[in-house]
Amino acid sequence: MELIRKKNGGSGLCVNRKGDLEYLTYLMLSGTGIVTHMISTRLGGVSTGMFSTMNYSYMRGDDKAAVDENFRRTAQIFGTGADAFVCSDQTHTTNVRVVSEADRGKGVVRPKDYQDVDGLVTNVPGLILSTFYADCVPLLFVDPVHRAIGCSHSGWRGTVAEMGRVTAETMEREYGSRPEELLAAIGPSICQDCYEVGKDVAEPFRELFSQEKYAFVNPEEIVAKGRDDRYQLDLWKANEAVLLAAGLLREHICVTDLCTCENPDYLFSHRASKGKRGNFGAFLMLR
Repeated sequence: MELIRKKNGGSGLCVNRKGDLEYLTYLMLSGTGIVTHMISTRLGGVSTGMFSTMNYSYMRGDDKAAVDENFRRTAQIFGTGADAFVCSDQTHTTNVRVVSEADRGKGVVRPKDYQDVDGLVTNVPGLILSTFYADCVPLLFVDPVHRAIGCSHSGWRGTVAEMGRVTAETMEREYGSRPEELLAAIGPSICQDCYEVGKDVAEPFRELFSQEKYAFVNPEEIVAKGRDDRYQLDLWKANEAVLLAAGLLREHICVTDLCTCENPDYLFSHRASKGKRGNFGAFLMLR
């Protein structure tokens, strides 16, 4: 399968295969030697129909046994079992949960006892932080100095509420992570060419990126005027700007070049499928 990728100078995004399972990793994160991570594709699972094949959503009508098997296959990449996953409960917030050993398995082999959680952080080895997508932006964080990690879901609401900053600040508060020490990856999501929004979405972004702390950004590039009263929103550039304003170094940020909406057979896309889809996942484990 030939993927449609943007020419943004290279993202360090690598394609990996284990049997039929195909997944993505970032060279920069792998290079730390302290984490195992992956962004899943649609390839290598057992789900069928509009969920084919690697779907992680229990809530959209897929067979539970199929989703269980998809998680089991994913756990093998990490050399562990399905009880290692800790899943988000995404509702487009900027709530970040500090994950402990007591959360092991929640969302897969145990029910979640929390709600409204779009971000997860931990310094506990062996737990797989798990967040889910179908056009929104995965954010992965690694602190190689204090050995801590974070994984957050950032749709347009999360992005304009600066989910990247909130996650970095949570890691600083909990683990002493300094922004300049963090490594971050902005994962595959819908690109600016595909993401047409109305004024109700565009205006909050214009307001955010007109603030003094974002003087290095041109708001017109993040929210470009489209046809009629529509706009084209760049979530990749917006999330990168949020991370830079939070103190992360540009050379420590990988920005995706892979659009979900342009590659709907490879990555689930809500917009391309008109809502008939499963979820792909971003997974991050401290070794």
